[in-house]
This record gives sequence, structure tokens and C-alpha cells, in this order.
Amino acid sequence: MDFLNEFDFHLPEEQIARFPAKNRDESRLLLVDKTAERFWETPFFRDIREWVKPGDVFVYNETKVSYRRVYLQVTSGRIHESIFLEAEDDGSRIWTCILKNRAKLKLGEVLTPVGFPSFSFRYEGKKEELSTLVSENTVTDSDFEIFGTIPIPPYLKRNVTEEDKLRYQTIFAKKSGSVAAPTAGLHFTESLRKELQNHGAEFLPVELQVGYGTFRPLTAEQWQTKTLHKERYEITEVTASRLNDAKKAGRRVIAIGTTSLRVLETVFDSQQQKYKVGVGQTDIFLSPGDKIESVQGLITNFHLPKSSLLLLVSAFANSRLVMNAYRYALQNKFRFYSYGDSMFLF
Repeated sequence: MDFLNEFDFHLPEEQIARFPAKNRDESRLLLVDKTAERFWETPFFRDIREWVKPGDVFVYNETKVSYRRVYLQVTSGRIHESIFLEAEDDGSRIWTCILKNRAKLKLGEVLTPVGFPSFSFRYEGKKEELSTLVSENTVTDSDFEIFGTIPIPPYLKRNVTEEDKLRYQTIFAKKSGSVAAPTAGLHFTESLRKELQNHGAEFLPVELQVGYGTFRPLTAEQWQTKTLHKERYEITEVTASRLNDAKKAGRRVIAIGTTSLRVLETVFDSQQQKYKVGVGQTDIFLSPGDKIESVQGLITNFHLPKSSLLLLVSAFANSRLVMNAYRYALQNKFRFYSYGDSMFLF
């Protein structure tokens, strides 16, 4: 894993964005021209309109962050913070979770959401860092909205606020199922989208349900097998058809975020130069040396050092250019991570 040292850097704590910018489109923007190998900044994300061409196609992830952080209580009153990642069964009764202080739990012990004793879960053991909780009844995203809260990233090191419930969702959020936001989309406002559409740009949806794996450090096995955690995706016939029309016309396809790019690269047939309709799971791992053909532009945030997301960005542009841009961002006090500033690479 020595190769990852090239993608390591020291990030001062004060450059981690703990809260969002006052308005969504007021984050700073770093523009990266990968052909000319140069980059420059502009004060606000909304300035991106100056580099958008008529006919550009923006592809966004319409996933919605579910209220999967739940504070569970045992009969003695002890609290266990948890994040419900995904259901293991079709009935949404058996759940894979991140569960804090699980060493204190006994197999079969019952936990209930604090303040909502009508819901209950039984602890059924652990596998590595994950745990299994089982409910007697089906648990839906509507239920999580009753007893859960939005799972803001752990590196924010603070409690959820009412503002997070709005600002940690993108304006595109439609389909529940993610435990983290597709953060590049957080910079868009409805007015900016309309302005870009009036300029001749098009917006098309895909879906990728963002899982806990987005926060996990890379393992040697993932590096060797070139696979990541699996995440569910969907691209509809309408979206694929419109993308293929854009491809034939030579129009730019711009991914809003690494999650959208993972979907597009998963479904793009490089031999036929076509996007395919599909529903499934992707474990695609993109890193420097991989040829990305599905998009000509990428909007993204500033990511964790040595992360799969940083490697993906470095696959789209060259790693030397990307790391030089990161060094500039660090020196010039850009804000990093989910609520941080943005990059537009093209």
C-alpha cells in the first residue's frame, strides 16, 4: 500500500468544514483544466455557469439520505449509538449496523430506540466491525424518520442540528436508501439549476445508494482485487437514451459527484461507446491508470487522504495535477469534506 503515500497529505483540523456555507452555491470553486494542466479558483460555486456550454449534460445522483442514525437503549438504560446500513432480507427485518459499545451487549439482548419503545431490535452478533440487529416487524425508511436522525459524517465531530436535516440533502434527493449524501450535489440550488438549463444545459438522474464503505479506509485486498464495497445503482432507459444522444452529438457529459461517475462508468460500454440501462450493484474501483470514457467533466468535493474517492478523481485527471490542486487548496485554506468547497475538473 506504499503506492497510497502519493495520495497522503496533512489536513489541518480548521480546514474540515464542520458546517455548510451560508448558502449552497457560495462554497469556493477550484477549476481544473486537465488538458491544459492548470487550475484556478473563483469565489463561488455558482460561478461555474461561466464554464458551462450549451448542450452540456449534468448527471446527478437522486438518492436521499435516510434517517439511519438511531440511539438505542437497553433495559438498564445504557445507550448504544447505531447506524443502520442495509437490510439483509427482503422483509427489512434483519439489519447490518454499526453499533457502538457492542462489547457490553449479550446475544439476544433487546434494544429499543430512545423514546420509542414500540419498536425493538434483538442483538444477534457481530462480524468484524459490523453487527446484526433483528426486528420482529418490517422496518421502513418511514419508520426511521420517526425514531432516527440523519447520519452526518463522523468527522464532523458534532451533534446533528435542524439545519443538517435540510442541508445534508441535495436538491435532487428523491429516493431513500443512502447513509451518506452525494456531496457534490449539495452545492446546487434550484435557481442555479434553472439558470444552467436556460443556458442550454440538461440534467439527468441516476441513483447510487451510498453506503458506509465511502468512509472506510482502503484495504490491501481492495487494492489487489480492484473492487470496492458494493452499492446499489439504477440508470433508467430515459437517462441512458438521453446520454447516448448527447454522446452522438459530441456534447459533454458532466458527473455531479463521484457516485454519479461510478454509475456511469459501470454502465458505459467502451466497445459500443454506449450507456446501458441497468439496475444492480457496483463494486467498481477506479484509480490512476484506468481510462474513464463515460464523462468529460466531474464536479466533486475535496476528499480524505489515501481514499478511494481521491484515487477516482486522480483517474479522471492525472494524479500529479490533482495532487498539485490539492496542495493549492490546502495552502489557500479551502474547506474539505462533505460541507466543504468544490472542484470542477474538465
